[in-house]
Amino acid sequence: MRVVTFGFQTWGHRTLSAVLDAGHEVALAVTHPVSDNPYEKMWNDSVAELATDRGVPVHIAKRPDEDLFEAVTAAAPDIIVANNWRTWLPKSIYSLPRLGTLNIHDSLLPHYAGFSPLVWALINGESHVGVTAHLMDEGLDTGPIIAQQSVPVGPRDRTVDLFHRTVDLISPLVSRSLEELESGTAQPIPQDLTDATYFHKRSDADSLIDWTWSADSIERLIRAQSDPYPNAHTVFQGKRLAITSASVSIKRYGGTPGRICVPDGDGIAVVAGPDAWRGGNPALIVERVRTSQGTEYPAAKILGDSGAYLG
Repeated sequence: MRVVTFGFQTWGHRTLSAVLDAGHEVALAVTHPVSDNPYEKMWNDSVAELATDRGVPVHIAKRPDEDLFEAVTAAAPDIIVANNWRTWLPKSIYSLPRLGTLNIHDSLLPHYAGFSPLVWALINGESHVGVTAHLMDEGLDTGPIIAQQSVPVGPRDRTVDLFHRTVDLISPLVSRSLEELESGTAQPIPQDLTDATYFHKRSDADSLIDWTWSADSIERLIRAQSDPYPNAHTVFQGKRLAITSASVSIKRYGGTPGRICVPDGDGIAVVAGPDAWRGGNPALIVERVRTSQGTEYPAAKILGDSGAYLG
């Protein structure tokens, strides 16, 4: 088939590679310009460089405009394949090819539509994450599903682990979906939008620890925001303090959420939970921390037996 790809960073790179390796003709690769956004520097395999190396014309755009519409129209694709295209695509573009637009999203739709699905899924304690190939419609990540594949989430997994596990699903999922769409054997499954969840883009404020959360929820947040993502953080003695490693206590602790309590195992117990005063909750064992200067320490060296409050 004749294909136009829309994509950015490693997700877009893997998708373009999959389309080419499956033997399809890529008439145009559309991608975003290089960005200074820290999130966009983490997984930044270049779509433009891959396209150039493989002899594919490149169109760089920040958002849909008349030039982009004309470039896609001139490419005359049978289908568009999109992955990690960061702005809304109008119907005039996504419906232009005879087979429409296949969008690749790194969640198990209809859950976790929108942004940062792996981070949110890990925070929420999901047992599986995955990738969905679906046809684009007027909603955001709401179109009928062509193919979907999941992988399990382990008890100590970090978002970086889930990224590597799910990004490896892109190539087989794209190849399978295009084969079925080309042969006419695809069976699109409408999403149950009454079961859909949409999540917003994460900001620094979303990584600030709320000590009224349960200890296991905070521990998942810390793993979800582990390197290379911006770390989960708190405030200690008026200064920002990142927590890079933590676990959940076996013992139960009572008191005020955020209170630094006593040494426990490999770290320092911090009271957590919305009803912590009852004494029925595990504490978060803070094991390693990173100061605002970027130096990492065992938590005991920084927190010690200060009896202070984290906020």
